Amino acid sequence: MEKENVLTKLKNYARKLKHNLFVLFLSYKDDRVPWYAKVVAICVVAYAFSPIDLIPDFIPVLGYLDDLIIVPLGMSLALKLIPHHVIEDNRAKAEEMRKNGKPKNWFVGILFILIWIAFAIWIGKVIRTIVL
Repeated sequence: MEKENVLTKLKNYARKLKHNLFVLFLSYKDDRVPWYAKVVAICVVAYAFSPIDLIPDFIPVLGYLDDLIIVPLGMSLALKLIPHHVIEDNRAKAEEMRKNGKPKNWFVGILFILIWIAFAIWIGKVIRTIVL
């Protein structure tokens, strides 16, 4: 019984995180949100959906620990920076999106990929200048 209770709690927590990611995504696109909150929101969403982690997932325990700490902390910060009425409006929109199927925004997906490519190129240049 105890195992099922823990598993249920984890599933509910994961569902809540996913819902809040959609809220942050919608808030990023909302004109009522200050620019600094948008920056934090899009960074959290990008990190959560990015295949690249600060600590790779194949490292036992630590690999998933960064996702369990960084994403919820970033999400908490972003939600505190966004006006409450905007969050409530976007929670309703996110719930409607969930009912109609997952959001499909190819532009944002391509944008994230381009950002990671640009970041990789920049890191390569930094490393090359350090080595040379």
